[in-house]
Amino acid sequence: MNVNTLKSFLKVWYETIYNTLFCFSMFGIKKEGRNNIWKGYMERDESKIVEIFTDGACSGNPGPGGYGILLRYEKKVKEISGYCPNTTNNRMEMMAVIEGLKTLTRPSRVRVVTDSRYVYQGITIWINGWLKKNWLNSQKKPVLNRDLWEELLAVSKPHQIEWQWVKGHSQHPENERCDTLARHAIRGNLKR
Repeated sequence: MNVNTLKSFLKVWYETIYNTLFCFSMFGIKKEGRNNIWKGYMERDESKIVEIFTDGACSGNPGPGGYGILLRYEKKVKEISGYCPNTTNNRMEMMAVIEGLKTLTRPSRVRVVTDSRYVYQGITIWINGWLKKNWLNSQKKPVLNRDLWEELLAVSKPHQIEWQWVKGHSQHPENERCDTLARHAIRGNLKR
């Protein structure tokens, strides 16, 4: 192997490794380059985002509860609901997000839309403090629903998630549908 062939080989090898690490470390921001084998691999495309709309409901707090989930990817829509005989509204809000994320079969770009300030602020603001303080809140008391927060962290890990809060009962069509699914889950199980 002559020197020029070796230099050419090393240059391609270096650029391939560099571009691979760059693409994956930046979570979707591609590096332009003529030898970039990953060019376009993780381009941002709104149609490639999985949208998960969620809502939880409780008849009494605590009491029987339900959750509703609407998943949308491109033109495909899937609805899921669940029930728990004795729970709280916050737990049902969290279960909706957890069960929605569990349906994903591979790492994805996800937009989670919730009307729960508890879920939204918990996962975007409070969680880092809880982890640093070994699951103690600002009053130095154990964090409520720690089991579900830990599960939510685990099911979120493989995904790139954008968290979005919407006001409940404000004519948001997907949120209203999730509310209906959650309430039907409660009514359907109370009749049994």
